[in-house]
Amino acid sequence: MQRRHLIAGGLAAATLPSFSFAQNLEKPKATIAVGGKNLLYYLPLTVAEQLGYFKAEGLDLTIVDFAGGSRALAAVVGGSADVVSGAFEHTVNMQFKGQPMRAFALQGLAPQIVLGVNPKTMANFKTITDLKGKKIGVTAPGSSTNVMVNFVLAKAGLKPSDVSIVGVGAGNGAVAAMRSGQIDAISNLDPVITLLMRSGDLKIISDTRIVSESEKVFGGPMPAACLYAPQPFIDRNPNTVQAMTNAIVRANKWIQNAGPGDIINAVPESFLLGDRAVYIDAFMAAKGALSKDGTIPAKGSETAYKALASVDAEIAKAKLDLNAVYTNTFVQKANAKYPKG
Repeated sequence: MQRRHLIAGGLAAATLPSFSFAQNLEKPKATIAVGGKNLLYYLPLTVAEQLGYFKAEGLDLTIVDFAGGSRALAAVVGGSADVVSGAFEHTVNMQFKGQPMRAFALQGLAPQIVLGVNPKTMANFKTITDLKGKKIGVTAPGSSTNVMVNFVLAKAGLKPSDVSIVGVGAGNGAVAAMRSGQIDAISNLDPVITLLMRSGDLKIISDTRIVSESEKVFGGPMPAACLYAPQPFIDRNPNTVQAMTNAIVRANKWIQNAGPGDIINAVPESFLLGDRAVYIDAFMAAKGALSKDGTIPAKGSETAYKALASVDAEIAKAKLDLNAVYTNTFVQKANAKYPKG
């Protein structure tokens, strides 16, 4: 009963002023595509939805969940969704492909992706080169979890074709694939990672839930989850984009002040993967890598470009406008409006 009171109370309080916003929004009914909504990577999106922050801005959003970020991006490219809640580096990749996308609200300061090996099938693992010829599970081929694998392999002198990439999703299917030995390694996020660690089914190689380790891996700030959209959508719907940004910024600030119990009450029961204690551990591990105020770091696009360029020779040769893949204009206004969330 406590969960219902908290959520219902949050919604009731939040939706009262929405009428004053709705008439100013170009597209109050919009669709956001996300790849793996249950992941802590996207916790700000869930909090903004569950606590009524989107509704408070006059938005009536449909959030559609996919198996990975690459599929969420495909939904926007195909026209079935308006905005992606996904990994920042896709904005760089899409500019390279001639389809300008721009990030406008940050959810994650660091990728929070963990690469680890299966103790059952790789008991003698010593270095990254041992992954040659092995099966590595990712949320979906082409997603940020796949990009991280490619990047770590490249630093060790291996090519993407030296391993087999297997899409395992971001939930219980990923856990089952590791425990059954179907994959030799995994690149995934919380709560999947914490669940595997607790049961002894994962040996961590690289952990970008730790911001300092992420910066060592990528050589600079590597923005993670964000809201991004095609540039024409942003140009046509600035008030709608501002409303979405306001909600995410409020959610970011709420999370930084929230305790484990608050988080458990705020997320759907299905996100807990059947174990509240695991989810709490995962939240504590990931909290430091979540954005405090939605601001995208100035050198983030450069870091993302270098990561992509290290595994794609064509991108490495391209001349891209890295200032065009993000904007902090909406975030600055949101922080001015909601200084304390």
